Amino acid sequence: MSIQVGDMLPVGQFQVMNENGPQTVDTNDFFSNKKVILFAVPGAFTPTCSASHLPGYVTHYEAFKEKGIDEVVCLSVNDVFVMDAWGQSQGADQIVMAADGLAELTLSMGLELDISTAKLGVRSRRYAMLVENGIVRELWEEEPGEFSVSSAEYVLSHLA
Repeated sequence: MSIQVGDMLPVGQFQVMNENGPQTVDTNDFFSNKKVILFAVPGAFTPTCSASHLPGYVTHYEAFKEKGIDEVVCLSVNDVFVMDAWGQSQGADQIVMAADGLAELTLSMGLELDISTAKLGVRSRRYAMLVENGIVRELWEEEPGEFSVSSAEYVLSHLA
């Protein structure tokens, strides 16, 4: 069963790249006392993710800040080096590029997508969520192969 509105994010970790190399981030610490938009993509450098999903959040980053969002996080089941390179290639300097290399956080939320038949393994479903102080307040989950309700534009239009 996947995470639902009203649920606390599970205890877990993701990795980000900083000036000293990969850094492991604890979800409890990161999401504490913050209002965060977390959006997830099936894979870095993939067509929809690179052409539309991440660029929308880069373009509208300031609009999210104006709505009181403290952080915007892009999560993918990729390693930290790939996420860092993808973020650099997309000009996503202000977006937290979160690597869930072993899909542990994704699996703990029940938001995985098994595309092993396409030789791509377990990935994340495409979604966006509003997380306040570690609690999921809104969840916009896409059907497989779709891209609409997790877009930056859609999410912005649904923030109070």
